[in-house]
Amino acid sequence: MEVRYSPAEIEAKWQQYWANNNLNKTPEDLSPGAKKFYALSMFPYPSGDLHMGHVRNYTITDVIARIRRMQGYNVLHPMGWDAFGLPAENAAIKRGVPPADWTLKNIAQMRDQLKALGLSYDWNREVTTCLPNYYRWTQWIFLQFFEAGLAYQKEAAVNWDPIDQTVLANEQVDSEGRSWRSGAKVERKLLKQWFFKITDYADQLLNDLDKLPGWPERVKTMQANWIGKSKGAQVTFQTSAGELEIYTTRPDTLWGATFMVVSPEHPLMEKLTTPKQAEAVQAYQAAAAALSTIDRTDEGREKTGVWTGSTATNPVNSEEIPIWTADYVMMDYGTGAIMAVPAHDQRDFEFARKFDLPIKVVVQPEGETFDGATMSEAYPHDGVMVNSGPLDGVPAGKGKKKSVGVAIAHLQKESLGKGTTNYRLRDWLVSRQRYWGAPIPVIHCPACGTVPVPESDLPVKLPENVELTGQSVPSLAKFDDWVNVACPSCGTDAKRETDTMDTFLDSSWYFLRYADANNKAAVFSKDRVNKWLPVDQYVGGIEHAILHLLYSRFFTKVLRDRGLLNFDEPFQRLLTQGMVQAITYKTSDGQFIVPENIADLNNPVDPETGEPLKVSFEKMSKSKFNGISPISVLEKYGADTARMFILFKAPPEKDLEWDDADVEGQYRFLNRVWRAVTEFAQSDSAASLVGTSDKIDQSALSKAEKTLRRATHTAIKEITEDIEGDYQFNTAVSELMKLSNAINDTQDKATPVFAEAICTLVKLIAPFAPHIADELWSALTIGLGSTDSVHQQPWPKVESSALVADEITLVIQIMGKTRGTLQVPASADKAALENYARESEIAQRYLAGKEIKKVIVVPGKLVNFVAV
Repeated sequence: MEVRYSPAEIEAKWQQYWANNNLNKTPEDLSPGAKKFYALSMFPYPSGDLHMGHVRNYTITDVIARIRRMQGYNVLHPMGWDAFGLPAENAAIKRGVPPADWTLKNIAQMRDQLKALGLSYDWNREVTTCLPNYYRWTQWIFLQFFEAGLAYQKEAAVNWDPIDQTVLANEQVDSEGRSWRSGAKVERKLLKQWFFKITDYADQLLNDLDKLPGWPERVKTMQANWIGKSKGAQVTFQTSAGELEIYTTRPDTLWGATFMVVSPEHPLMEKLTTPKQAEAVQAYQAAAAALSTIDRTDEGREKTGVWTGSTATNPVNSEEIPIWTADYVMMDYGTGAIMAVPAHDQRDFEFARKFDLPIKVVVQPEGETFDGATMSEAYPHDGVMVNSGPLDGVPAGKGKKKSVGVAIAHLQKESLGKGTTNYRLRDWLVSRQRYWGAPIPVIHCPACGTVPVPESDLPVKLPENVELTGQSVPSLAKFDDWVNVACPSCGTDAKRETDTMDTFLDSSWYFLRYADANNKAAVFSKDRVNKWLPVDQYVGGIEHAILHLLYSRFFTKVLRDRGLLNFDEPFQRLLTQGMVQAITYKTSDGQFIVPENIADLNNPVDPETGEPLKVSFEKMSKSKFNGISPISVLEKYGADTARMFILFKAPPEKDLEWDDADVEGQYRFLNRVWRAVTEFAQSDSAASLVGTSDKIDQSALSKAEKTLRRATHTAIKEITEDIEGDYQFNTAVSELMKLSNAINDTQDKATPVFAEAICTLVKLIAPFAPHIADELWSALTIGLGSTDSVHQQPWPKVESSALVADEITLVIQIMGKTRGTLQVPASADKAALENYARESEIAQRYLAGKEIKKVIVVPGKLVNFVAV
């Protein structure tokens, strides 16, 4: 065995051993009553290189999977690739290679990088979403939605990325109204699109959050807010163009409505617009179409709008109020029209002030009086109703006996409106006008209409003869031979759907496929998916809290209702790991500086201006010049050191600050473990002592042996607790260090107790640093003729008798100040503890010539003397 720790040699060796011996292979089937654990990291987009965020995510999940195997669970721990998407098309244009070639090359490269990290994946269950053997079933699932009436087409105003030439979901537009991918200013455009009726499941998605105690409250709150359930009233206003419906959560303020606002896309806009206002309205509609949803709903943006020329009749008081159009009202929320109550809504207040519209107060604090003409801001708080007809004097607020409840009852009684529930959640737009995605499996027939592709014809494969010219990969509409087909129902000349699916569809069910990844006859076996699912532990970034997780929950519920599985939620526990951050150097105007260009990093200044630079930790990024290549770390220190640092530096849910010194520290620690174990393994006594812990007689041990054994079993107890619940891997690594220190402090290394400590350390460190653990275990057990991996050993169990201390350290205080410590019998009662303390040299020295007024004894902890 090598005397020196050489990660490069042993890591490649053990990775090959694990692969050759199928150590990470998942059982093909689970017998009834078998313990199972499904550990899953969110699968990556194959960009070509791992980053430190990947390393952290996958290391966390790998430790969990390895521990569960050692605890006797059948473990499913798979990996795959979220492989469709715009980056592949952009790379194809830049490099002149088909998207498939670029993607599959990246997958091969990243697969090797993952293996180099020592991750215990069952590669036999690998899925790749861009391969026909996967997207065949994505298309099949689309048809399940179609048959269930959950997939439909309609013309809709969409977010259009003018650079990538595709539609974006609202969530893919950033706070500045730019595309999350290209950075282009997003435009609004009308297109016929495919949607999924996620709104049919809004209540289930909201209510079932209560079934997820293993999810962070922050994530559940984000999902609840996104679903956005609210209760209010639907009210009809009469206009020259017919009835105009609005939804409001505050129907009690109807008496304060002084104008209405409709979305520029509202279907009644043409009828509402008078000839005199037509030119101004049409110009405004065009301007609004060029704005993103984020722009239009920005509360800090100055309000704009145009009067349509029409008025509406307020149903509660018959007042005629003007109808305006403004871009802050969205067609896809509520009814696309609002009543404006400027006295009690700040957005309406600003609009009214800008366009000199009346402000009428209907809520005010009891005993106070407001004047709309002199108000400086809206009053959105509770109070008492005024100027509100039948509601005058009613306490303002929500509830049956308050103004909202009274208003709804009044509207329903007078047939002016009705109470209703509304949701912020909109149906999911799943169409993309791109090539590199799963084709939507429908055919448009002039005779039969929209016809699903027969299941026997799946997958509808992407055309392969892609000509890369210009600034984009051609959409499917450009492939005439592919588009033109016969209708499967009547044989008439027809055309394929040329949109592809949003890549979120691919990732909304991949976790189900892993349960039966090689099934060629079905999307998955119902029996197998029900045995393995739900996922026991899911790990991924907080950035997926809404989209991916919500869509995955939606898919699970739909497939349940289709009879394909029998559980309600896909992920029992969710861990959202923090970001990996590193130091950045930034100028006062926000420009990041390359560290290599800074002369003195201890006193960093701008190399051009000499001004001091701001130094801070930020998420690793190429644009911030603070990225650390995982491969460079692996080459210098090895995978085990990288894993140990990632786990030790911060709790998994917190942000981690990269520090080269701490990486070095973990490397030194593994070297200490290496030396301690190899010295023992090469000793004459090792072969006879390894595996004899069951013969240890606790009562016959020396004081030193009891101390070491207590350290061993304390480590087992603490680390086992740390890996349950909140997964405090950082404190678990600390316990490994304590045990290592106890081993190194031990003088007599030729005892069963020392052998137990050494073997336990190797078993406990195995999930964290799997390569060095297997190498050391092999050295320890070679004399026993064993060829089993350490990862096939049972997780160590605590022996409670070993935790009992014969002695404790008693703190001695004088007037509340600690003056020293004393070793005393652990069984000593309060009187004995006081006696030991009084007779100690410490007390004699500090209490000489003083009178003891009071003695405070905290059993097992301290004795405090109050003396004068």
